[in-house]
Amino acid sequence: MLSKKTDRVQVYIRTKPTSHFADKLLELDSASQTVRVHLPPHPTRGHIDNQQLDFSFSVDGLLHNASQEEVFESCAEDLVSRALDGFSGTVLAFGQTGAGKTYSITGPGQSYRHRGLLPRLIHNLYQEVENRYEQDVSIGASYLEIYNESLFDLLGGLDEAVSDKLVVTEESGVVGVKGLSVRQARSEEDALNFLFEGETNRCIGEHMLNRISSRSHCIFTLYIESRSRTHSTSRYFQSKLNIVDLAGSERLKKTGSGGHVLKEALYINKSLTFLEQVVVALADSKREHVPYRQSKLTHFLKDSIGGSCQTILIANIWT
Repeated sequence: MLSKKTDRVQVYIRTKPTSHFADKLLELDSASQTVRVHLPPHPTRGHIDNQQLDFSFSVDGLLHNASQEEVFESCAEDLVSRALDGFSGTVLAFGQTGAGKTYSITGPGQSYRHRGLLPRLIHNLYQEVENRYEQDVSIGASYLEIYNESLFDLLGGLDEAVSDKLVVTEESGVVGVKGLSVRQARSEEDALNFLFEGETNRCIGEHMLNRISSRSHCIFTLYIESRSRTHSTSRYFQSKLNIVDLAGSERLKKTGSGGHVLKEALYINKSLTFLEQVVVALADSKREHVPYRQSKLTHFLKDSIGGSCQTILIANIWT
């Protein structure tokens, strides 16, 4: 379960199971919620080596060999009830190419048991709506792709998906995308159909680390509006749930990227660096300026990271 609401970004580590997990390099301490990294000495530097070899990172939760259900319960389950009370939430999956980000968010399409965080969140949201008889709730959905700093509408159809029609806008502190289609999702089935429709339009590629690597950032957003059925008042709540599947960070030497794949990797790494700068700035209470406008990803997420929005970062690692 999520811990008490904080303004900072909460971080959970999820490890990808491998046949030869690097126990000597990574030490996972669940009791203290700490990850310790131990690097081997460089073979050519001899006995005198001033390079730091040991690192320690404190996080909000460790999900080692965790099931899809455990990931959802730890990172996103509480966001549903908060969203229906008017509080927005954002979940970002971050990590190296092939570390399991898309698996964590959507899961394999052919396995209901191993479905990801997003299908589970959609199910719980509509289940919670049914239990709130006193509320009249409407839900919309959009699916935005950011590829090489261009915006694409994954639910807009071929004619509406072109990037030059989509522009990030900001009005009265609310950030949106002009031209982005928002579909009314009257049922769980509607929302899942929109998710699957958008997934078929995503940009993927192949290189040495991953046969089906996501080459873009994708943001599935649920727009929630809730009114009281029992009180004659015009007051209503509005909130958003953003589920962000980030493109994988890459070391170009390992991926063997070239040509257009190299160009994609440069855009991906640059935008992830800007996202890191935003997260670091939010964690520093002395910082007066947060550089949201450095990339379209951080600009779009300006009202969805920190502040009154509960923000969860799932760092996927494998080794």
